[in-house]
Amino acid sequence: MNIWLYIIRKVVNMIPTLLGVCLIVFVLFNLVAPDPALLLLGKHGTVEQIAQIHRELGLDRPFWAQYFDIVKSAFTWDFGYSWSSKQEIWQMIKNGAFPSMAITVPAFILTNAIAISISLLVSFYRGKMLDKSVVFVCVAMMSIPGLAYILFGQYFFAYKLGLFEIAGYEPGFPNFVPYVLLPIVLYLIMNIGPDVRYYRTAVLDEIYQDYVRTARAKGLTEKKILFKHVLKNAMIPILTYLIIQIPFLVLGGILTESFFSIPGLGGLTIKAINTSDFPVIKAMTILSAVAFMVFNLLTDVLYTLVDPRAKLK
Repeated sequence: MNIWLYIIRKVVNMIPTLLGVCLIVFVLFNLVAPDPALLLLGKHGTVEQIAQIHRELGLDRPFWAQYFDIVKSAFTWDFGYSWSSKQEIWQMIKNGAFPSMAITVPAFILTNAIAISISLLVSFYRGKMLDKSVVFVCVAMMSIPGLAYILFGQYFFAYKLGLFEIAGYEPGFPNFVPYVLLPIVLYLIMNIGPDVRYYRTAVLDEIYQDYVRTARAKGLTEKKILFKHVLKNAMIPILTYLIIQIPFLVLGGILTESFFSIPGLGGLTIKAINTSDFPVIKAMTILSAVAFMVFNLLTDVLYTLVDPRAKLK
């Protein structure tokens, strides 16, 4: 199938999925969640004040009209205004995108480059002491909660040793660099363990295939088999794992940004949850759904580039 026809078909198929996401968001925030007027006014709000809030927020309109507003925002990305800050939500998202990506993008690239390199190395020495030691260290690192890494990093590396800034953020390059270094290092430490284990498994799954035994029988060196044949065939699970992480990069790290006072999308989401700012939470939910659908499509297209056996249907 032509790649552009495939992309068009997948994009059309995304529309019902997005409508379903909008329906779930509508049910959760308009039917299941507490009355926003009560959250904004507190328990001492009068009937007149509650009615006024309903009129201001459009909650007195029919349900179908409120659902249509959510669907419209999903396609136009006009999410309206925040209840708490009265700012335009799309502008808030744009302002928070760069601080989030200043941490997640370099951390993502470094972590995966190092993890893939380590996984290839331990796969080459599979079953030996190096392989067993790396697996043990990865499991040990995965057993420690991310919050512990953050608190230890802030106390020891930032407060005691003074190697990094403890928290804060200054916009503009290179002003923001000192504030994102420690979050990047901690992101690497928190994610290197599971990444190495996943990539190692993907490589080892290919090493035990029949074509590897055939290549050895033909006299190819282990290094050539590993880097020329095994790595190429292991790219399907590796690509899947890589691309599924990208939406999280766009949306930022909620825990990291909260503890380091980074004004990114993660911090924006936490603040919206704490203040019951439903329009912002709805916007972030829809943005997450769109990001996952787009990058899932990208995964399918990239499959055909790394593996000619994969066909677009």
